[in-house]
Amino acid sequence: MVAPFVTHRALDGATYRMEGELDFRAPCTSAVEMVAGGRLVEFTAGPATLGADVADSLGIGAPESELTFQSGTLRIHESVEREARSGLVERPSLVVWRGERHSLVTRLYGLGTAEVLGLLRSVRIAESEHGLTLQPDQSAGSAFARPATVIKEVPGLGLLELSRRTKEHTAQLPPWKGVAVASGELFRDTLSDGSPFFVLASTELWATLVPLASTSVERVPELVGRLALRRTG
Repeated sequence: MVAPFVTHRALDGATYRMEGELDFRAPCTSAVEMVAGGRLVEFTAGPATLGADVADSLGIGAPESELTFQSGTLRIHESVEREARSGLVERPSLVVWRGERHSLVTRLYGLGTAEVLGLLRSVRIAESEHGLTLQPDQSAGSAFARPATVIKEVPGLGLLELSRRTKEHTAQLPPWKGVAVASGELFRDTLSDGSPFFVLASTELWATLVPLASTSVERVPELVGRLALRRTG
């Protein structure tokens, strides 16, 4: 059965509700860049299986460390990467936090287990029904570098990427007038390879849409017109 609506929470706490005559059953991910532990770190959140899926895709085996951390399980996988030309060897850690329904993943370079824990302690992880949120400890120098995104595939439509609207987004709007739809104004543009993409802008959110191979591009305005998008928080 196709759900008539779905709610997803971004890592910065923004909540997005999607409603309409579309298939919203696919899971989503959320990504954000933060300054934590004196370095720029990218975190990605998704379903509980995300960490295991990333480890498998990288060919990384069992974790070297596993412990209880912030009401979840923290696993630290060590790996070795060798740059073919220079022979330079790096040993990044794949860090996975897993809760009841969701997981959080990041890759950290040049840090031991104690340093990884110190970095993560500057960020509070909270889990809810709709996703994970991160709360940076400002007293420890942690902060969001930019708004978090939510990325979700909607069959028949395309790949949606949602975030809070910023001044930088407004400056990127095309000079031409878009099509008015239920959730804002829809603009069509072209990627560097000639592929079409769309931008949906409202006062509260910014969404980019890359059509799927099976999507009828000419029908996108009609399909987006069936989609009600709303951000809270």
